[in-house]
Amino acid sequence: MFEGFDIRRIEVAEADVNLAIGGSGPALLLLHGYPQTHVLWHKLAPALAERYTVIAADLRGYGDSSKPPGDEAHLRYSKRAMAKDLVAALERLGFDRFGVTGHDRGGRVGHRMALDHAERVERLALLDIAPTHAMYTTADMEFGRAYYHWFFLIQPFDLPERMIGANPEYFLRRKLGQWGRDESAFTPAAMAEYLRCFTAETIHASCEDYRASATVDLEHDEASMAAGQKVVCPVLALWGEQGFVGRKYDVVAQWRKWADDVRGHALPCGHYLPEEAPRETLAALLDFFD
Repeated sequence: MFEGFDIRRIEVAEADVNLAIGGSGPALLLLHGYPQTHVLWHKLAPALAERYTVIAADLRGYGDSSKPPGDEAHLRYSKRAMAKDLVAALERLGFDRFGVTGHDRGGRVGHRMALDHAERVERLALLDIAPTHAMYTTADMEFGRAYYHWFFLIQPFDLPERMIGANPEYFLRRKLGQWGRDESAFTPAAMAEYLRCFTAETIHASCEDYRASATVDLEHDEASMAAGQKVVCPVLALWGEQGFVGRKYDVVAQWRKWADDVRGHALPCGHYLPEEAPRETLAALLDFFD
């Protein structure tokens, strides 16, 4: 799926980051969402590598990256900690500045990265998300029904871990099927990788990722809001026209609360833009990053 790419494991201060790197030119970091891995980008990465040095990374807790146990305050899985891993990994690779594209959880890491490391992030593309703080603080019945997993995964250890662990394949396939609009978009090779990596350690780490979003990440966001901190680089927001985010939120308006230079539009798909609408996603990203 990543022919011509090198698979590397980069050791940084608090974790090892697994990534695929290929191509040449300006650096472009690709970040996946839940419950996937860097393989999410396999349909786009070869074409992007014709213009950029593409780094498709596994977030801390996912894929083949480190999966440390959670801590009481969920700091190990804060978006601040996850962003720090990736900035350090790219520095080790020789990239001080780079573009970032994040889908789902990866977009939330990208958002925090653009706030904490503004001197590093040149442009930021966010795929099918509204800001975490807005989504939690305006939650209603419609949101709860659609995003039930946000409230399930944050339950105290080890309730969700045990329940998901009873049948991980069923949970993963059901999650992808519920949020996607075209099950054929998930190739057998990609699905096999998602299943291989959805281990007990990943299940725990991903629960910690969500627990952090409902606690320490909100604290970090509120501190940034109180300080008037904004993303200073240009932002592209894309979402699936058949998904929940664009139906529920004015996505561009929400991100303009966090950044002054925001543009965006819907694509003809569900939640998984890089797999369900790869041509349209590629065109939008090339237009933005070029």
